[in-house]
Amino acid sequence: MFRPVALATLIAGTLDIISAFVFAGMAGMSPMAVLVFVASGPFGDAPTPTTGWAIAGLFVHYAIMTCMAAAYMIAVPRIPALLRHPVVAGVAYGVLLWIVMYWIVRPMRWPEMPLPHTAWGIGNALFSHCILVGIPIALVARRYFAPRA
Repeated sequence: MFRPVALATLIAGTLDIISAFVFAGMAGMSPMAVLVFVASGPFGDAPTPTTGWAIAGLFVHYAIMTCMAAAYMIAVPRIPALLRHPVVAGVAYGVLLWIVMYWIVRPMRWPEMPLPHTAWGIGNALFSHCILVGIPIALVARRYFAPRA
């Protein structure tokens, strides 16, 4: 179980954080600001945004991604369709992750932050969660758990 979770975390986590940097950069935000924001989830606002806070944000990001990958890997042996249709399952998992992150976690942690309400905001979040997170996790699961012919 360690190898598929670690590989899925590395791939999906890296694609997702790069996506966050790109989309935030398009909005005028630096990678440091993105990582400091991620760290603020469990730790609260940084008194001063520093490299240390950015590193903490990177650890938080990969810790969350590890949980996402592990949850999928735990589900795979119990739901065989996840292996038969990994792209569809990955997209569906990405939508589930998007719902959890944007409609449960964010409002609980940052109630004053508006939810995505434009096609652009919803689209880039769904792109990241479905294409860059869900599908890679599902494909790694298929590689490690599909029966060999």
